[in-house]
Amino acid sequence: MAKIEMKMPEEFLLKLSRLGNKTDEIIPNVLEAGGEVVLSKAKSNLSSVVGHGTKTKSRSTGELEDSLGLSPAKQKRDGSGWDIKIGFAEPRSDGDSNAKIANILEYGKHGQPPKPFMTPARRQSRNAAIEAMKEKFDQEVERI
Repeated sequence: MAKIEMKMPEEFLLKLSRLGNKTDEIIPNVLEAGGEVVLSKAKSNLSSVVGHGTKTKSRSTGELEDSLGLSPAKQKRDGSGWDIKIGFAEPRSDGDSNAKIANILEYGKHGQPPKPFMTPARRQSRNAAIEAMKEKFDQEVERI
């Protein structure tokens, strides 16, 4: 039988030992830091596609852009990890669903070509979000 022994870097072990039982306070802050980066990119992408390239004059009210937001970080029900979500507040003033309108905008429909804004936002902000979360984690650990 083979045996493998891995040694963690001392700096990483010191950070982990300092966390103790503070992880439930730190994780939401770290996720929110990364979520803010992705949210700002998604809002930027959304405002650049809404009302552009249409055959008729845009009827955009800005309500879809205003409803885009970040949920609080929550632990999964099974306790296996944490989630934070970027999505749309409901309902709209006209009774329609923001999620439905965003889905049509992202993927298109018959007679309306897709204008993706969420998928590119996720792709384009991935590295920046990871860096923001690393920085926030280091700040939180230093604060302890």
